[in-house]
Amino acid sequence: MGKRYFCDYCDRSFQDNLHNRKKHLNGVQHLRAKRVWYDLFRDAAAILQEEQTKKPCRKFLQTGQCDFGSNCRFSHMTEQDLEKLSAQVQGEQRSKELRQEGADVPPGTIEDWLEKRAKRLSAAQSNSALPEKPVPFQYPPGWPPVQDLPPSLQAPPPGGWPVPPNLQWG
Repeated sequence: MGKRYFCDYCDRSFQDNLHNRKKHLNGVQHLRAKRVWYDLFRDAAAILQEEQTKKPCRKFLQTGQCDFGSNCRFSHMTEQDLEKLSAQVQGEQRSKELRQEGADVPPGTIEDWLEKRAKRLSAAQSNSALPEKPVPFQYPPGWPPVQDLPPSLQAPPPGGWPVPPNLQWG
């Protein structure tokens, strides 16, 4: 049967010879699949620039779908999508500038931080309203009975360990 060539971009295989490989690598289907793969790794600025130069796809805006899909030469992004993408590009540029200046850039946005902070504060307030009950000590499951444990693994007595009066450490 001979060797077979498998194309990862197209997810198909064929007999490996010079003619077949050249024909496949220069084919429209392979070039589109390859472009789709590399488009997954483009940065937001390049996507925004490309989408702003395209005219909107009428069919996509009217029906919500387009027969050409990702191969359509018109833009499938709404005004809101373009605004979100533009905000993302601006955020990436700001963080890049801060990194070049040497400032520490915390992950996430200020909105994320404020949301987490509000949740923490509300949880702390709700916990402070309830009287805290001490959690009783429990040995991990699977441990031997308390009598068989060495003293270092036994729970301390309720009042703590008694301290002899003449005890000196060190």
